[in-house]
Amino acid sequence: MNDVPQSAAIARPGRSPSLMLRLTVLVTAILLLLAAIALFLARQYGHRAADEAYDKLLTGASLQIAERVSVSDGAVVADIPYSAFELLALARDDRVFYRVIGLSGETLTGHEDLPTPEQAALAPADIYNIRYSGEWVRVAVARRPISEPGLSGTVRVLVGQTVSERRALANDIALKAAYLIATIAAAAIGFALFGVRYALAPLTKVQRALLSRNPNDLSPFAIETPRELETVVSALNRFILRLDHRVQQVQAFVADAAHQLRTPIAAIRAQAELATGENSPERLKRINRRILDRSIAVGRLADQLLSRAMITHRSDAAALAPVDLRRIAIEAERESQRFADSEEPIRCELWEHPIIVLGDAFSLREAVKNLINNAQSHGKPPLRICVFEDGGEAWVAIRDHGPGIAAELREKIGSRFAGVDFAGASKTGLGLAIAADVAQFHSGRLACAQRPDGEFEIAMILPATSVTR
Repeated sequence: MNDVPQSAAIARPGRSPSLMLRLTVLVTAILLLLAAIALFLARQYGHRAADEAYDKLLTGASLQIAERVSVSDGAVVADIPYSAFELLALARDDRVFYRVIGLSGETLTGHEDLPTPEQAALAPADIYNIRYSGEWVRVAVARRPISEPGLSGTVRVLVGQTVSERRALANDIALKAAYLIATIAAAAIGFALFGVRYALAPLTKVQRALLSRNPNDLSPFAIETPRELETVVSALNRFILRLDHRVQQVQAFVADAAHQLRTPIAAIRAQAELATGENSPERLKRINRRILDRSIAVGRLADQLLSRAMITHRSDAAALAPVDLRRIAIEAERESQRFADSEEPIRCELWEHPIIVLGDAFSLREAVKNLINNAQSHGKPPLRICVFEDGGEAWVAIRDHGPGIAAELREKIGSRFAGVDFAGASKTGLGLAIAADVAQFHSGRLACAQRPDGEFEIAMILPATSVTR
């Protein structure tokens, strides 16, 4: 059998690409797309610019030839000037073709097979492209109207040139534009990466603050961040506060359990050890009775501790809803009477109309039960549960005829372990602490007072949502 290693690698969830990588890829892709579009437009511009330049030369040459067309002895004559081809000769690698078409469509001079737009199945145009002599040729058309006795019409002059030089010029323009665009794109990507790193610097600041934080430090972060990160830091601080609250609750529960259970359990053990060596039936009976009483007290204490833990959990998880305090009081009275040692009845005095509060029914019922149990344990009958409204506040008051809580302890009502004895019994012990926590969770409070009629009252006071009259 293979030995289990003392420390196993912790499985880590799959890591998604970092923000830096995502932004870098996104910015680079956008810039490259823009650069590609710019290159395409630059290439189009280069071809258009080259065509415009060479088309002007072709048009000028055709117009020069057209100007030298005349009528002599009743016939149309074309005198081809040498100067018409001087500028076209600047494109040394290109060949030049021309054709002069007479009034009847006959070729007066030039390349007879140089097609017109109609012969090339093209729409009539002043400049057009055709395949001629195995190459692409750009042709310009000039027209010379003739109006002489016996002669009338239009002479057309076609001058064509191959396109290798203009394509070379277009490619040169596009190449130079590409160099410029590539340089600008590279600089833009560099500046963009710098900007992304600068923009993400606050995230690194937050990361360092998190990593440098002591694990036991649950205080909120106080770091300066951009507006976009304020929500993140605020959410993180809210989580830390909730975590701190939970840790305090767990520590309080552990303290409650350790403080409350250690002594009574030790007392039960001591009584049990005493019983093992006791031979007298009477004394053994009294010891057993003490053990039973202690066990009942420990059971009640365990119920209170579990109730407090449940209420603490629900304070963060339970959804609040409108509840009628009258129903809460009735249910709490029934459950308390079911498990009470005394059969003394509890009188309920409830308003005729619903008293609605926004709360958690379970927590409120547990709080009222603890108030009733506290009165049953430390007060004197008869007991009354009074539910009423006063000044926009909903009251659940437990009244008995006992001496109540000493005046010097009333300010500590709801505090844990106030006045606790060795068995965990208290007039302001854990039960009142539970009720106080529930009241605080519902934006209320716990109060006690000695009434003029001699009754002692402990009340949970909550803000009333609505009171139907």
